[in-house]
Amino acid sequence: MNEIIYAGKHLITFSVSTHAHTNWEFIYCTSGEGQLIYNEKCLPYKEGDLLLIPPMVYHRNESSTGFTNIHFNMANPALHLEMPTVLHDDGNHFLLDAVTAIFYHFSSDPGKQSFLLSAYANLFLALVTAHLHAPVQNPVVEEIAGFIIRNYPDENLELDQYLHSLPFNYDYLRKLFKNEVGVTPHRFLSDTRLQAAAERLCRSDKNGRNISEICHLCGFREPLYFSKAFRKKYGVSPSRYQEEKRQALNLLRDGESIKLRPDA
Repeated sequence: MNEIIYAGKHLITFSVSTHAHTNWEFIYCTSGEGQLIYNEKCLPYKEGDLLLIPPMVYHRNESSTGFTNIHFNMANPALHLEMPTVLHDDGNHFLLDAVTAIFYHFSSDPGKQSFLLSAYANLFLALVTAHLHAPVQNPVVEEIAGFIIRNYPDENLELDQYLHSLPFNYDYLRKLFKNEVGVTPHRFLSDTRLQAAAERLCRSDKNGRNISEICHLCGFREPLYFSKAFRKKYGVSPSRYQEEKRQALNLLRDGESIKLRPDA
């Protein structure tokens, strides 16, 4: 049973003393970075990372710059890990969405929200399981994906030219990549650029970037094309997406955790 025992959050924090829990603990870093220290080992994490900590593993958190997080405890999830593990959220922020929903519904009236809380707990666990069991890619597919991830900001990137430079048939590469990743290399490039834009839109108020600048920083030449592609993928315009995420983050920052514990 994936029962949520406790949910809370840390505002700006620099250290959390050594402790352990009888149930699984999950910590999503919402900003900053830090280190989880356990058994004389150090597991670094940063914004967008999820920490999975098995029961009765004594650990502490340290950070020189500070971090914020959402954390919760779950009873009996079907996970088979003996030591803490870190997972990286993707540009869609599905893990963050699930974690935020868990915190919100736990903090609401449990009599009215128990069904939704259970549903989000199951969704969260499914996402974690998918991340843990992601298949190992073919080295050629991994090389192509790495090239795209490294070079997607370049507006003049010629992906076809790169694919033709590899010692494999062009059509074979496209088919191999799609079979393993689920999309063609060109779609992967577009999705990578859109995910990067979504991430920048979520934090644009920190660096003053406007939507046109974000468009070019993520490899799109034309703001109009970028806007159409973004709406097709996310269902809303870039400006609307930016505003919705900003409102959600403000609500999260302003909300108060119930049962807040200093060592949670």
